[in-house]
Amino acid sequence: MTLVTDLTSRRADTTAPLIDALVDRWSPRAYDPAAEIPADALRTVLEAARWAPSANNTQPWRFIVARRGSEAFTTLHDALLGFNQAWADSAAVLIANVAEIADDEGKPRPWARYDLGQAVAHYSVQAQHEGLHTHQMGGFDGARIAEAFGLGERFEVVSVTAVGVLGDVDALPDALREREVAPRVRKPLDELVIAGE
Repeated sequence: MTLVTDLTSRRADTTAPLIDALVDRWSPRAYDPAAEIPADALRTVLEAARWAPSANNTQPWRFIVARRGSEAFTTLHDALLGFNQAWADSAAVLIANVAEIADDEGKPRPWARYDLGQAVAHYSVQAQHEGLHTHQMGGFDGARIAEAFGLGERFEVVSVTAVGVLGDVDALPDALREREVAPRVRKPLDELVIAGE
């Protein structure tokens, strides 16, 4: 296995031309524990999420945005599971991505999770454009986060995102460092398209 040691260039080997923010986007675990994200850059990232498409324009996404050093950050970090706790504490920001799965009257919003995913994808690409990196996490205790932030039954924590600036890969535990520098791979496009060209 060939390991990549230059983490500043993890460009995807695409089979069609894509915009730079998509080609350069990847999910690091090594973040600079001293780097901070300027307020205007973080606002821009979240503004990208605000303009994502949604079913019937319901905009069912909500975000718990927690800067490193804040009580909210500690709460989100403590709700992470497994290896996520080993590296996510060095991210500048943790964002809990929340779907409004029912409206005010309790009627289900069946597309809420999908729409939230689009909003998170939008802000991930915008973050990359801003020179930041994101890493989505599914290993967390959603009920613990929901209780801590008083979300109630209409809302569901779907994922948590680390946002920050690249750091030193050697600061990671061995098992995570190996994953960090391993080559990027994707299934071929022909395997993903079920029908059509």
